[in-house]
Amino acid sequence: MEDVYNQLKAVVDSIIQSKEYQTCIQLKEQMSTNQEITLLISKIKKLQKKYVREFGNPSIKNELDLLENQLDSIPIYHVYMDSLSIVNDRIDYVKDCLNQYFYQLMNEKDK
Repeated sequence: MEDVYNQLKAVVDSIIQSKEYQTCIQLKEQMSTNQEITLLISKIKKLQKKYVREFGNPSIKNELDLLENQLDSIPIYHVYMDSLSIVNDRIDYVKDCLNQYFYQLMNEKDK
């Protein structure tokens, strides 16, 4: 069992040590001190809650889309989101592989 743990830890470590993960960490720290980004994110979160409470009010959706486009146009945020997408894809890949492995293992056991 310890061998499985060590191998899983190696997979996690490889993701954590990846360039994209390190970029996410660095950019997240930089963005936390950027008033423009933090203000936009705060406004977006408030509008998202309002949008849900008001059952998809189209005028709120339009305002939300404008703010999200404004946030996406900030280069540091765009690079952060691209890197985060790559990291999340890798995590999903590992999760899918593990699910497939255990599914096959359980189905072979039933035969």
